Amino acid sequence: MALASKFRFTSVVSTPAVSTVLGVLLVASLSWRCTPSTTGTTSSESEGTGAEGTQQTLNVGAIPDQDPEKLQRLYGILADYLSSELGVTVSYQPVTDYAAAVTAFKVGDLDLVWFGGLTGVQARLQVPEAEAIAQRDIDAEFHSIFIANADSGLSPIDDIQELSALTGKTITFGSESSTSGRLMPQHFLSEAGVSLEDFKGEPGFSGSHDATIKLVESGSYESGALNEQVWLDRVAEGEVDTDRVQAIWQTPAYYDYHWVVNAEAVDAEFGADFTEKIQAALLKLDAGNPEHAEILELFGAEKFIETQNENYAQIEAVGREIGKISD
Repeated sequence: MALASKFRFTSVVSTPAVSTVLGVLLVASLSWRCTPSTTGTTSSESEGTGAEGTQQTLNVGAIPDQDPEKLQRLYGILADYLSSELGVTVSYQPVTDYAAAVTAFKVGDLDLVWFGGLTGVQARLQVPEAEAIAQRDIDAEFHSIFIANADSGLSPIDDIQELSALTGKTITFGSESSTSGRLMPQHFLSEAGVSLEDFKGEPGFSGSHDATIKLVESGSYESGALNEQVWLDRVAEGEVDTDRVQAIWQTPAYYDYHWVVNAEAVDAEFGADFTEKIQAALLKLDAGNPEHAEILELFGAEKFIETQNENYAQIEAVGREIGKISD
């Protein structure tokens, strides 16, 4: 036995009394080794322990609208912050596409999700007790950007009716369920009298805003539509060849990204008012705090503000209009 190798008995008298003592010592030693240790448990781990001693985990997700490496960094840092603030384990769970984010939220694999306007509406329609609780300061007046390849012959436009210039050109959107990369751009095209059938060939769906930029920059598509914030960030970071692709039009403002939580489920699992605690932690992020500033910078925001389901009525209406939401 491995335990015996740690001890040297130079002389043992084999008597019943000695055997009994050794037996007691051995049982005590083994019992001590098999008893679960409670040392090293942090306060957040203790607070996040359920009634049966199981560790509770708040699973956080997000629509994959940008490069996966950027998302992994952002949500890794955010998960650490939320874990510290809420006193429970917080785990970021990446998903493959927009639809997968909605499905994971619906079946309960994700508790808290950073959705776009459309996916947020789709998720809440499938989970009636879900609540929109926070958005960035920029999301109450968000914009999409139309971009064009330098060889497309397209130039900047000032009025929505001038979107007719895209007729006969190729175009790519982002994800099929993207608010800023598909839903609202298609809505504004429709207001200008331009339908998807007016483009050359079938519209593309790149899957993400970063991919849209690269496809238009390379000339694979003559035009594209995407999230304005991603466009501005990538240009500022020097990741866009502005000699090959340029912004040609900014859309009117609309509500977009927001945090959605399955309020009934998290309150039942983590305790009453836990939804309010999550909201408070998000609203607490302060650009003046160096530890918080990195999170806000990665989100492209100065702060988070309160929001509510009713703010996305326009998004729901447009989603029904183009067939992305049905009863």
